[in-house]
Amino acid sequence: MIRSRSRDVSRRQFLASAAAGTAALAAAPAAHTAAAAEKELIVGEGEHRYRVHDQWVKPPAPFSWQTTHNVAVDRDCNLYVIHEGRADQTDHPSIFVFDSDGRHVRSFGAQFQGGGHGIEVRDEAGEQFLYVCAYQQVKSFAKLTLDGEIVWQKFALMKAGVYSDGEAAMPKKVWGRDRFMPTNFAFLDDGVFLLADGYGSYLIHRYDKEGEYLSSFGGPGEGNGTFNTPHGLWIDRRPGREPAVVVTDRAHHTVQYLSLAHEHRETLSGFGLPANADTWKDLMVIPELLGRVTLLDIKNQVAAHLGDDSGRIQTDNRRRIRGDESQWRPGRFVHPHDACFDPDGNIYVAEWVATGRITKLERLT
Repeated sequence: MIRSRSRDVSRRQFLASAAAGTAALAAAPAAHTAAAAEKELIVGEGEHRYRVHDQWVKPPAPFSWQTTHNVAVDRDCNLYVIHEGRADQTDHPSIFVFDSDGRHVRSFGAQFQGGGHGIEVRDEAGEQFLYVCAYQQVKSFAKLTLDGEIVWQKFALMKAGVYSDGEAAMPKKVWGRDRFMPTNFAFLDDGVFLLADGYGSYLIHRYDKEGEYLSSFGGPGEGNGTFNTPHGLWIDRRPGREPAVVVTDRAHHTVQYLSLAHEHRETLSGFGLPANADTWKDLMVIPELLGRVTLLDIKNQVAAHLGDDSGRIQTDNRRRIRGDESQWRPGRFVHPHDACFDPDGNIYVAEWVATGRITKLERLT
């Protein structure tokens, strides 16, 4: 059961932490059911049941995915998928767009190849824009039109005083706390947005609506406002709750809640490498890299675990499973890296697997 706590948790590195996260998952109550009836598979229970559309979309020939990372939906229910891509495929799109029936609409974003990671759709005075961030050798974030035209693109903010010389002007595929490796965004109502440097400094940076740097908070530490891989961000605006910043503190296996002034409020534990967050009505979805997608209710109690294969995705075999599609199980997840709702409450899941995978969970009413 997901529970709230305010005490610190021990820091773990990504690989070393997987075993502990698996133990936490094993202790949590199972809320996953799956039933195959001819050609359909249902996951979830009670009010939270979904029809599984495995491999719902794929890139058109001659393109292919390399590690699908994040997904976002616009108000017309078009789905935007960003994959990491390969740095040596400079003419290959990193972003693919599909309509509500799963038909490919357009592709773009070759400049993010090799580092494609975070993607969000934001409505600004009735006009929608894409916000994209990339890590590895790209090390930048950008605002685009929905057709892929660059509005602006930014690199490491040297004003923060934490980055190595040349990190902005000559980005290279070098990791470390003094490197810029952005992962995801969150958007406030006043036009300010937050950017998580989830693989780099572990800071969360604040920018104004023009993408100009304002300040930073967080950084590496043992919790309560500090992080170990602050990978995902979201603003929880669900009815009846005070608006708050949600940070998936991945390597700590926790989700931290901060006030809009960035003060620590509470920590939710019991996850297995939580990677991101999204909300719809009174639900929050948390994709967990250790093999499941979790739904939380308005009180942040577990409403359902979807596609749970966490018991099998362990340190000693998960990398092998990740790279071998023949070992993937129908209706079960391997490495959910992002998940988002569409306006109807359907859920789209992007998995961090070698060949990429996008699953649609169609909400059953």
